[in-house]
Amino acid sequence: MIVADALKAAILLFVVAVLQVSLLSSLHVAGGTPDILLVTLVAIALLRGAVFGAAGGFFGGLLIDTANLETLGLTSLLLTVGGYWIGRYGETNGACVVTILYAFGVLILHFLLGDEVSARRVLIESLGPTLAFNLILTAPTYWLVKKLLRPLEWRDRAGEVRLLG
Repeated sequence: MIVADALKAAILLFVVAVLQVSLLSSLHVAGGTPDILLVTLVAIALLRGAVFGAAGGFFGGLLIDTANLETLGLTSLLLTVGGYWIGRYGETNGACVVTILYAFGVLILHFLLGDEVSARRVLIESLGPTLAFNLILTAPTYWLVKKLLRPLEWRDRAGEVRLLG
């Protein structure tokens, strides 16, 4: 059953990554672009856990990096950490926080690599519209992913954080 879920998640992430690169990357409204791959990864990590989220983040990030011919591993690193984090602590935080941390991560990694990057463009001009797009996409994306992948029961999530109350 886990292999079937992993195959479904891989196919879903592949389709979403192609959609992200081919259609959504050229869509700029008010300075922001929707990040459907990040939102789909959040839904997968919430439903299946931290390890599944990290593996999905690596796979999706690698697809984005190779399709865009950018620095290989940059998006993979950010989405792996994001997928693990939301799978581990997602019940206490949401897609909003992951989007903000992803923007800061992109800024920091590009700075460390010596790439030309504008903090004003990333954090002021595009973060608000991107955040709004991602929040709008969260509910339908989560609904679709929940139809495709079954959520893990709490007893199946060894070592996961569980809120009491």
